[in-house]
Amino acid sequence: MNKAAKGTSRNGLMVLMVFVVLLLCGSVYGGDWPWWRGPNHNGISQEKGWNASWPEGGPKVLWKASVGIGFSTFAVSGGAAYTMGNADDKDTVYCFDAATGKEIWKHTYNQRLDAKYYEGGTLASPMVAGGKVYTLSKDGKAFCLDAESGKVVWQKNLLGDLKIERTTWGLSGSPLVIDNLAIYNAGATGVALNKDDGSVVWQGPKSPGGYATAVPYTMDGRKCVALFGFGEVLGLDAATGEELWSHKWKTRYDVHAADPIIVGKQVFICSGYGEGCALLELESKDGKYEVKRLWRNKNMRNKMNASVLWDGYIYGVDEGGELRCLDLKTGELKWAQKGFGQGSLTIADGKLIVMGEKGNLVVAEASPGGYKEISSADVLAFKCWTVPVLANGRIYVRNTAGDVSCLDVAK
Repeated sequence: MNKAAKGTSRNGLMVLMVFVVLLLCGSVYGGDWPWWRGPNHNGISQEKGWNASWPEGGPKVLWKASVGIGFSTFAVSGGAAYTMGNADDKDTVYCFDAATGKEIWKHTYNQRLDAKYYEGGTLASPMVAGGKVYTLSKDGKAFCLDAESGKVVWQKNLLGDLKIERTTWGLSGSPLVIDNLAIYNAGATGVALNKDDGSVVWQGPKSPGGYATAVPYTMDGRKCVALFGFGEVLGLDAATGEELWSHKWKTRYDVHAADPIIVGKQVFICSGYGEGCALLELESKDGKYEVKRLWRNKNMRNKMNASVLWDGYIYGVDEGGELRCLDLKTGELKWAQKGFGQGSLTIADGKLIVMGEKGNLVVAEASPGGYKEISSADVLAFKCWTVPVLANGRIYVRNTAGDVSCLDVAK
């Protein structure tokens, strides 16, 4: 074999090796987390093989940032990480390089802090879809921004333009994009805008709604959304806004902040202020659905952040500060672990990633057999009510003040 042929052979081998490495990396990491509650809207990451066992002191901090007061979590898509915060009565949408924390762009607009028995600031989280970023302020300012440049594609004030009444603590449900629609929990039964130009496609009554994000699901071949309203949980036809079912659910202060969990024709609902949780079952009847309650108790009370369903069991942080595990079928409490305050969690590869209110980040087994901690570290200062996000070997966390940390959990 001549030298040229040998060189070509070596180059080909190197290309093949690089391809194999990239292929393996693609199988190890689950990729992006482009919107609230992750790729499947259920709080579960598809990530595999990430490092759950940390050294003393916790995982390495890759980068930090300060984004302003608020509770918005991260959307991670296409190598960028998006979040929001408030400073000087202005909201800012930030776009960072997901790996380095370099600021790529930001978009700022007027929005009062509106602290009311808490620090105030941003509530909803960004959603990235089709090269656009969709955001919502607590006073109903909806933006569609170009994901690469931050340029405004369209904007609409849901409260001012559509005359929708504001909830006590402002709009907090994140945008949800389905087909050509951007759906918001604003008004009694939501509102849907054309995702490309912001025009109204359908709108429910203008009275106040709930605080949770609309959850997509498909039933009997129809695309639907489940929505927590002011005093009820309901199912809507996604394309038209037609109400398909509803179930009364009143909570003190009318706060329904935890998203419903849909599994088949069953719906798990939960709220705080002592209300508790329930499992509903939907039965088809003449194109509509009758709602049957299978059980109800107070074994889980999600005050702000929703629980996550994994292998038939519900994992969540109760308003009493305990991380809890419930049997979805019966509502039976399997175990409870103290020390998390008003915390939150996601699940990845059979493991709970729990962010405690005081900045304690914990990894534990998602098992009904008991609390089994794998790793823990104090990663932020009090107060932390925002859900941690795992994407591409990195965990993104923040506190109320807007201190952001990106943690390396790649193997």
